[in-house]
Amino acid sequence: MNRGTREQPGQGRFVDDYLAYLLARASFEISSQFHAEVRASGLGVPEWRVLASLSGGEGLPVGELAALVLAQQPTVTKLVDRMAEAGLVRRDRSARDRRQRLVRITPEGRRRVRGLLARARRHEAMVLASLSPADAAALKDILRRLIGTSTARVAER
Repeated sequence: MNRGTREQPGQGRFVDDYLAYLLARASFEISSQFHAEVRASGLGVPEWRVLASLSGGEGLPVGELAALVLAQQPTVTKLVDRMAEAGLVRRDRSARDRRQRLVRITPEGRRRVRGLLARARRHEAMVLASLSPADAAALKDILRRLIGTSTARVAER
């Protein structure tokens, strides 16, 4: 089927109105622009995601970190090992559960990600500039609800 062919009379291509495609396409377009800045800073996109995820809070178990950075746990475990060797993160024992290890950002990791966090906020503002502040807030709220609903369904399985 070529681009001009329609599935049914009066309808556009399936993907033009398919939520999963629209979300993926929007993510790809928005992320591609910023990921070039990440790579120019000397970090890979996975390292950026780890540092950004750890930058605003306490440490996280690798499983939670993997969910945040949208990667498989074994992949994130290896990534964290490399980042620990580079001095960007460290693993500490949890104060609540001594068996659990938490990944925490180091001062060097904070230093490396600080400028990128500011550039990420500027990039976000540029992306959202065509929306009103209320629409931008509503969009984020709707996305959080979709993520929460999807996460809850996966947990029920």
